Amino acid sequence: MELNADFTKRVLVHSDKADWLASPMPGVDRRMLDRIGGEVARATTIVRYAPESKFSAHTHSGGEEFIVLDGVFQDEHGDFPAGTYVRNPPTTSHTPGSDPGCTIFVKLWQFNMEDRDQFRKNMADELGSARDGVAMAELHRDDRETVRYAHMDAGASLEVSEAGGIELLMIDGTVLKSGEELRKGSWLRLPEGQSLSIKAGPEGAKVWMKTGHLPFAKPPAV
Repeated sequence: MELNADFTKRVLVHSDKADWLASPMPGVDRRMLDRIGGEVARATTIVRYAPESKFSAHTHSGGEEFIVLDGVFQDEHGDFPAGTYVRNPPTTSHTPGSDPGCTIFVKLWQFNMEDRDQFRKNMADELGSARDGVAMAELHRDDRETVRYAHMDAGASLEVSEAGGIELLMIDGTVLKSGEELRKGSWLRLPEGQSLSIKAGPEGAKVWMKTGHLPFAKPPAV
């Protein structure tokens, strides 16, 4: 399967308008954003766990990172409330689920295969002091990518111009980009050579971003 698999193209998905698709596990549904491969895939997805649903135990051969968007994600390592950012590098394993139900934004098979840095962070706790209405947190950095989280006050502007492409997920609020509104759940991917310029709406915005990673996009090594 290929979905938004041309990484030289700009892609914008308002995920709240996308259909939920059933996964192989009862009670676990998905909104696919980009994908190369079948059930084993380089994939970016929003996943919804119904209350008391679980996924089978598995090892992340290509790594997994995710953000808990609402509810509480759970596995044998603990409870992960909304606002948690998690990196489970290659070779890690778990049995995920959620007693109360949850929604997560998850990326699979997008790691450096030598990465072994496993961690969880409350994104808001990582924020620095605001500057010109924008508080920024650097959640992760390596030689392939940088992952950030930003709180934008109403009317604040943010500009990003870095090599290797830019990816953005709207966690909350709204922003305007070239006159187009991005809202909670909107996902934007800009290819190498394009810059990002956004302005927060009247309620402000919470934004997750990744830069530098698109040149490394490829199918899973299976």
